[in-house]
Amino acid sequence: MEASHPFSDSDITSAGLYYADPSPSPPIPPAEVAALSRLSEHLASLLRAPTLDFCSDASIFVRSVGEENPLSVRVHRCVLAARSPFFRDKFAEGAKELELEKLVGDFEVGLQALQTVIQYVYTGRLEELPVGVAECVDESYCRHEACWPAVHFMLQVLHAASTFDINELVSVFQRRLLDILEKVATDDILSVLFVANLSKRFCQRLVDKCICIVVESDINYITLEKKLPPDVVCQIQQLRSDLGLNGRQNGIPDKHEKSIFSALDLDDIELVKMLLDERNTNLDDAKALHYAVGYCDLKITKELLDLNRADVNGRDHRNYTVLHMAAMRKEPEIIMSLLTKGAQPFETTPDGRTALQIAKRLTRYMDYCRETEQCKPSPKERLCIEMLEQAEHRDSSTEVTSVPAEMKSDNPLEKLLYLESRVWLAERLYPTEAKAAMKLANVEGTPKFKSSFYLCAGNKRSAEDVVKMSFKMTKEHLSRIEALSKTVQLGMQFFPRCSRVIEKILGDDLSELSIIEHIDTEERKNRYNEILEDMNDAFTKDIHAIEKAGPRSASTSKSARSTKTKIAKR
Repeated sequence: MEASHPFSDSDITSAGLYYADPSPSPPIPPAEVAALSRLSEHLASLLRAPTLDFCSDASIFVRSVGEENPLSVRVHRCVLAARSPFFRDKFAEGAKELELEKLVGDFEVGLQALQTVIQYVYTGRLEELPVGVAECVDESYCRHEACWPAVHFMLQVLHAASTFDINELVSVFQRRLLDILEKVATDDILSVLFVANLSKRFCQRLVDKCICIVVESDINYITLEKKLPPDVVCQIQQLRSDLGLNGRQNGIPDKHEKSIFSALDLDDIELVKMLLDERNTNLDDAKALHYAVGYCDLKITKELLDLNRADVNGRDHRNYTVLHMAAMRKEPEIIMSLLTKGAQPFETTPDGRTALQIAKRLTRYMDYCRETEQCKPSPKERLCIEMLEQAEHRDSSTEVTSVPAEMKSDNPLEKLLYLESRVWLAERLYPTEAKAAMKLANVEGTPKFKSSFYLCAGNKRSAEDVVKMSFKMTKEHLSRIEALSKTVQLGMQFFPRCSRVIEKILGDDLSELSIIEHIDTEERKNRYNEILEDMNDAFTKDIHAIEKAGPRSASTSKSARSTKTKIAKR
């Protein structure tokens, strides 16, 4: 369909079909409506029916969450070229394989959003938003009208439709966003404005409305500068100035605060300390911890926390705590660092949200419930939610997790071997969780214990024999024990389910196997595989427990979409 022949919002029939509707126009005969419906269904069958797969002659490759390799969405060049000037030009150049990431540019578009656009191109119909994709985890207080997953999905479709010159689809989703804009969280408005500005020639109404909301909001200059193009920031600041709204809380930071922010951006903790020693400002007045948690590298954020010169429960000009900012960023390591420093999980924002509720409303339901393959990284969003849930549970419970007896051992070699074995196993079974705990405990800064010197493949020593051997404890060994002990304690504190699985495996007198760096014998390989099979069973039960304890079960979900684009591994 030509871009020069756009459809308006009024061009929607009750069947969901779009067609040119010069106003005024006579009613369409029922026979023609039925014919258009059949045409739509027949074109949809090209996407649904496996028997028609041979008809496709091009592919769009999409990188999807949880998939190592891109997924291929098979399409038909004649259909896309007829409906989209963008695709017509691409295929005229001879392209048969397209990468979605390169097509859409500055804003990421996911698989489900692409499927929605392609389905509309083929059928002229729009169905309900995909189950689990446009819904957050917070089932208790959210109706999923304007939570971030719903808004994010609509923005993806809007951006893809705009890029592909599907004007009528842009019009529909611009209208949907305008209808809910007053309900959208203030921070999410910035993302809406960013995407609408990319499609400014189609979405001027949406741009103008977003700017009006941001101008009157309490979002400060630094946040605007980080999230929006410079010309849009200048426009907002000018409007604030004209309206007399450019107060200290919304204005540009002073030179001392900007110096600290610049040092943090450079990852230079020594420069930060020098600036603080000048006593022109402090971390709390500059809201430097909020800035680091919101925008800086994980390493410099941890170093800033370790200075112990900022209040981890301090609030910024919007009355947000640092933990609220961390929940919005969705980085497990930052949340873990703050909680270990004493951040309070029950503190609320002015609108009554805790850090846990913020994290839930920013997380897609499908990401939270996505099953993770054995020994594969867990979704960061789910880890953030679980850690915040554990923190709230600890604050409202007197439950204490017992420390394994091996960690209390008077024999330093036995203790070190146990810790090495336990962390080794955690790295392989729960890589994301282990990485977060090990980074916070600074394990990388300690030399790895050469366990093969004491227990090498092919010898006949038992674990009991090993711990009876002479062993000289060094400072390096002590620092290693301290770091590994902290790693285990963090795991027990934030990931109790993972810890229980590991304790069960190690409790079966398998620690000798797990500390061997090179498993050479067939017997050890077989036993190692048995361990992983046992772990897989426990891990699967753990996932099911998460789903049952989650906001709802899969059986209560809405019915899945009827039209599914076929997907194949590239």
